[in-house]
Amino acid sequence: MPKKTLPPAVMLPLDEARAWLVSHLGLAAPPYPPGAEGVRALLRHLRHIQLDPLDVIGTNADLVALARVEGLSKGDVYRHLFPGHAFEHWAKERCILPASAFPHYRERSLETPWRGLATRLERLPENVLRAVLEELEAHGPLSASELTDHGAVKPFDWSGWKGTAKASSMALEVLWTRCEIVVCGRGPGGKRYDVPHRALPEVARSLPGYTGEEGFARWALTERVEAAGLLSRASGPHWSTLSPVRTSPLPDTLVREGVLEEVALPGSPRRYLAPAGFRSRPVTAPDERMRILGPLDPLLWDRALVNQLFGFEYVWEVYKPEEQRRWGWYVCPLLHRGQLVGRLEARVRDGVLRVDNLWREKGVKLDDAALDEALTRHARACGVDKVRRPRRARVG
Repeated sequence: MPKKTLPPAVMLPLDEARAWLVSHLGLAAPPYPPGAEGVRALLRHLRHIQLDPLDVIGTNADLVALARVEGLSKGDVYRHLFPGHAFEHWAKERCILPASAFPHYRERSLETPWRGLATRLERLPENVLRAVLEELEAHGPLSASELTDHGAVKPFDWSGWKGTAKASSMALEVLWTRCEIVVCGRGPGGKRYDVPHRALPEVARSLPGYTGEEGFARWALTERVEAAGLLSRASGPHWSTLSPVRTSPLPDTLVREGVLEEVALPGSPRRYLAPAGFRSRPVTAPDERMRILGPLDPLLWDRALVNQLFGFEYVWEVYKPEEQRRWGWYVCPLLHRGQLVGRLEARVRDGVLRVDNLWREKGVKLDDAALDEALTRHARACGVDKVRRPRRARVG
């Protein structure tokens, strides 16, 4: 029996696509309550908060939360989510995920090996794995430094990233990858680990409503589309761990089933996946607040889409040699009234939030009052009460 043809793609005007993304990703007006309740609601809505260890004016996870939820300080995103409300795993790279997703990941860990797992298992004695798991079961939560030392192993080198040479730390990586343990907190001593039945008691023994890799892929793709708002069908980092799914029949299958919609944008040959019925969802008008976005904010995952919708060229230059950077090492975009209007490079030094470089987009006059308010708010979240910034912005 021949397959049904795909429904025609929805042609979405650029201004509507831009408004949809800003609203859907929680950047139009604060849709969440303040404090801990708001952070938990934010994660349930965004599905993924991408992690990065760099802390210049807050980590990326801090910046994602601070741009959307009132009443937060740096570090609250971790304090309010762990333990009990979240865990970490691979999604759009390494992410904080809502606790409700844990049964899906545990089910997949039984079916499919995650990247690098086989190599680590070849280098790690089975008795070390058992010993680390037993120690966490008896005494968790624990950080890597608090575990019994089980000697050294050959480190795992992945794409130039050098892993640990400590057997106990590699055991943590394997057990975490297989969902036998979870990250249950982050702090000055690094990640803390515990067994799921203590860290995630409400979901640790739950089962997803499907079995097998295909069931996980269906669930994960719909989650990624919700997380992105508009997920380009072209390859790119927005697919990350789901790259094999992109070229499988599944996206077309879900469009035919009406689970997802295919979207086209004027002037672009690319096609996008959107949640079914997304045009009937309410779109919130942007408020007057200027927001400092993290470099890995979900609005910025698809840089080609950002360029088309906002006319904003964004490259995260943190891994570029200094002489090749156009802007700077850790540069954060500025969102105001639903538009990307500029960018800044800042650091917290000597009790001051210091903006070393400030750019405005061509043809844009930055709203100084909104910018000062955003910087004051951010300084307070970083635990300082002074701001220094250039009086004038350069044209980016």
